[in-house]
Amino acid sequence: MILSLVVVSGVLFANREFRTERSPRLLSINEKKALLEARKKWEASPDGIKFKKWEISPEGKKVRASHDKIKKYINDFANMEAVVTSVTFQRANVKSGPKWLIVRIDSEQYMMQFIPKDFQQLKSLKVNDRIIIRSRSAGYSPNHPYLILSGDYIEQNSRILFKRDFSKNNGC
Repeated sequence: MILSLVVVSGVLFANREFRTERSPRLLSINEKKALLEARKKWEASPDGIKFKKWEISPEGKKVRASHDKIKKYINDFANMEAVVTSVTFQRANVKSGPKWLIVRIDSEQYMMQFIPKDFQQLKSLKVNDRIIIRSRSAGYSPNHPYLILSGDYIEQNSRILFKRDFSKNNGC
C-alpha cells in the first residue's frame, strides 16, 4: 500500500513539473512596460490610427464578430466544416504574391493565405467543395475583407490535402 502511494505521488509530482516546464514565462514589469510603450507608439503612427478607425467601422466589427464565432474552434484546434467559395481570390492592385482560399463556415466568409508552393497541394479544390479545416490562429487587417485564418490542416473526404509542418520555422 505504501509502495503504491509512493508511485502515485511520484507520477503526480513528475506530471506537475512537466506542466510547469511547458508553461509560458511570465513577463517582468519592465518587459510589460516596454511592450505597452511600443503598442502606444504604434497606435499613434499612421498605420495604428488607420487600424483603430477600421476596427470601429462596420467592416471591422463584422470581421471581429466572425472571429468570435470560431474562437473556440481555434483555441481547441478543432475541426471546422467549411465550403470553398473561391480558389482564385486576389487582392486589388496586387499582381503576384500569396495565394488565397476563401471559405464559408457557418454563413461567414474567411480567408486563408498560402505561399504558392503550399497552395499547389490544394489545386484539386473547386468552388462548393466541402472541406474540414483546423486552424491555430486568426488575424485581421483593414486591407482584407474577411478574417484571415491560418491554414494549418485541410482535409477533404477523409484525405489530408494540407498539413502545416510546425517543426520548421520555430513552430510558426
